[in-house]
Amino acid sequence: MKPYAYLAIAAVALSACGQQAAKDGAKGPSASGRDQVWAAGSSTVFPFATRVAENVAKTTGGRAAKVESLGTGGGFKLFCSGAGANFPDVANASRPIKKSEYDQCVANGVTDIVEIKIGYDGIVIANAKNGPTFDFKLDQVYRGLAAELPKGAAFEKNTLKNWKDVDAGLPAQAILVYGPPPTSGTRDAFSELALEKGARKLAELDALHGKDEDAFKAKAHTIRGDSAWVDAGENDNAIVQTLTKTPNALGVFGYSFLENNMDSVKAAKIDGVAPTFETISNGTYPVSRSLYIYVKKANVGVTPGLREFVNAFVSDAATGKGGYLQQRGLIPLSGEDHVAQKAAATNLTPMAAPAK
Repeated sequence: MKPYAYLAIAAVALSACGQQAAKDGAKGPSASGRDQVWAAGSSTVFPFATRVAENVAKTTGGRAAKVESLGTGGGFKLFCSGAGANFPDVANASRPIKKSEYDQCVANGVTDIVEIKIGYDGIVIANAKNGPTFDFKLDQVYRGLAAELPKGAAFEKNTLKNWKDVDAGLPAQAILVYGPPPTSGTRDAFSELALEKGARKLAELDALHGKDEDAFKAKAHTIRGDSAWVDAGENDNAIVQTLTKTPNALGVFGYSFLENNMDSVKAAKIDGVAPTFETISNGTYPVSRSLYIYVKKANVGVTPGLREFVNAFVSDAATGKGGYLQQRGLIPLSGEDHVAQKAAATNLTPMAAPAK
């Protein structure tokens, strides 16, 4: 196993100060409260952000960015709570910001948010190397993990205990899955990319989707609350370690953690496709997603090192093909998309409000 080096995070004195947003490049009062970049959010983006922080500190001689793994939802909550030194400069995210989160940002004076896509990741379902081999269809994943399943014209509590009960072609192993909590972007993406797609394979739920999308999402996203699913926290490495000690369990986490632990865990195929660099980058692996950082434009030129941190994140050396973040499991963008994201970082073009 190749554990990620966690940045030593020192306590920082934060002072209360006026929080009027400064224009790009201007000095503002928030500079008096903090002398390092602060990034918070996705556990999947965390190892990439820490590596960028380390490299920037080495090349500039400044303080390494403070990077916190709070989950995507937790990162957005803190990021959008206000402007200035008491709140992060950057939100790391394994899904796009939601309209409700964006609106909260604006309500708290956080405007001119810059969205930068840094690469791709796949969400894997994995187990210990010595465990059985799984090849799931998406509807089987849904039927194993959904809180309720359709029965006739109604829904009943999911009482399936074994994967073989879900489908005779699956291993005779108890349904036990360690996965991310509701605050995690990995959980959001898993619900949208795996559970929703799996639910649509069932005629009753596909019909519900056509009639009432909100009701469909409620059924599709609600994971069973019994011992079949265990919220394992925001630390994907902890899930990997749990699987090595619990060979009869499955885990849900990002591809980068699989790639760095292939000596101890293996991934299930989904619809016959294994998660690999190629299948995630070309979109053939069904549970693939984009990764992002969100930057407060007002803090660039105010927080020391923020521009350098953002530029380093989109540099060819980091997120370009063959870059050092690819070696950590990040799937790089296409050449054209990478150039577009570099331009977004240079120009600091604010994003439009998301539709939903």
